Amino acid sequence: MNALREKVAIVTGASSGIGYATAKLFAQEGAKVVVAARRQAALDSLVDEIAEAGGQAVAVAGDIKDEATAKALVEVALGRFGSLHVAFNNAGTLGTLCGTPEITQAAWRETIDTNLTSAFLGAKYQIPAMLEAGGGTVIFTSSFVGYTAGMPGMAAYAASKAGLIGLTQALAAEFGPQGIRVNALLPGGTDTPMARVFANTPEAVAFVEGMHALKRQATPEEIAHSALYLASEASSFTTGAALLVDGGVSINRT
Repeated sequence: MNALREKVAIVTGASSGIGYATAKLFAQEGAKVVVAARRQAALDSLVDEIAEAGGQAVAVAGDIKDEATAKALVEVALGRFGSLHVAFNNAGTLGTLCGTPEITQAAWRETIDTNLTSAFLGAKYQIPAMLEAGGGTVIFTSSFVGYTAGMPGMAAYAASKAGLIGLTQALAAEFGPQGIRVNALLPGGTDTPMARVFANTPEAVAFVEGMHALKRQATPEEIAHSALYLASEASSFTTGAALLVDGGVSINRT
């Protein structure tokens, strides 16, 4: 219950799904949490849930594509809690799912900016604050799509998620000597509101489940526990990694 005791963490995409489950788990494990998403009411509800369970959290509503939001998250962490040790840059989008020739440049940019540029902007402000604290850990939510598998109609998503792995490796090498660990978390199919956009019929759900060696999707809480591993000292010698938490989708052929 104390894996993140005395730590301060930022969690983006916290209004639902993996981010929501992770924010609650981080708080349960002792972290003071700054939660971010676009929906203020959903964030306020999350903060109330964390407080009722004895934790501490503060909400910052904003668009993670905006540099001002990335800066504000760190400023709130420092102003309210005094430091920053963990950042889970989790917010993302599937983007427009269609054939590559049909993707507009605007749709391409929206997906890249939401999934990749926002992560760069987050790290740009998070890492200096972590250096002031003597070290820390940055986590990006990538995907097996664009890493171990290609899927039709998901070019922008795959490119953005693959880009996160390159960003992870560069930052891990750049800031490892100063005590900053940087890792990418690669979930498999997870039962979240975003995933239900893709798996929106019983047949589609069955198809997604069948892709995995475990023949099921993950719960958000299962992915949250892997985020906790990367955030905590349990992973103290892990950096620059693309950690597959994918139920065997990357190796399954049955």
